[in-house]
Amino acid sequence: MSGELPRQQFVLDTSLFITEEIRAEDESLEAAVLRLLDLVATARLELGVSCYMPPSIHDELVTMLRDRGVADEVFSRLDTWVIRKSPDRYGVTIPADIVYEFIDEMSDRVDRGLRVSEEALREVEQLDPEDLTAADPDEYMTEADRVLSDMRDKYRRALRQGILDSREDFDLLVLARELEAGVVTEDRGVISWADAFGLRYLRGGQFPTLLEEYLRATGVDGYGD
Repeated sequence: MSGELPRQQFVLDTSLFITEEIRAEDESLEAAVLRLLDLVATARLELGVSCYMPPSIHDELVTMLRDRGVADEVFSRLDTWVIRKSPDRYGVTIPADIVYEFIDEMSDRVDRGLRVSEEALREVEQLDPEDLTAADPDEYMTEADRVLSDMRDKYRRALRQGILDSREDFDLLVLARELEAGVVTEDRGVISWADAFGLRYLRGGQFPTLLEEYLRATGVDGYGD
């Protein structure tokens, strides 16, 4: 190797593998994931770069990939090159300030959710009684149904967008803190809280390029100038 890089560790999120940001033009999901895992393997063998994933994230990813019909080869490479490790939930400490911030954030989001619900209720109250039933027998949605559907979308965005909303997300952050590793994700909520945790983070779409640059910088065959 022409140079040495400090040992790098990363914890990978489901969104890294699913995002279209890692795909070349006209590349399928399966081909993109296989190419990514080949990069992970080469970086592991040549540079000692280690990639981890909590079991909860692994199970979530496997379910998503199976639903998309990818080949068994993908799962074999995933299990070979991405290390599964449970986070030390009892040993890793989290500053109280982060907990306070999370409580304040959730309180604010509940208030926003209530406002969304109140606005929808007022809108339904103003509808003409005829709008509460479908005018066309073949039309199953009434105007009231449409208001409620719109409310669900707004409510979901108010409460969940940009926030930690699953155990999988929390496992990801705790493991990264335990290992002092970088977080690789496309999830804006995870990115926001990685910053609060004081963790290094990288957008998933940038990760393949980062590995290629590491390999190029150290003169690995096939990645040089």
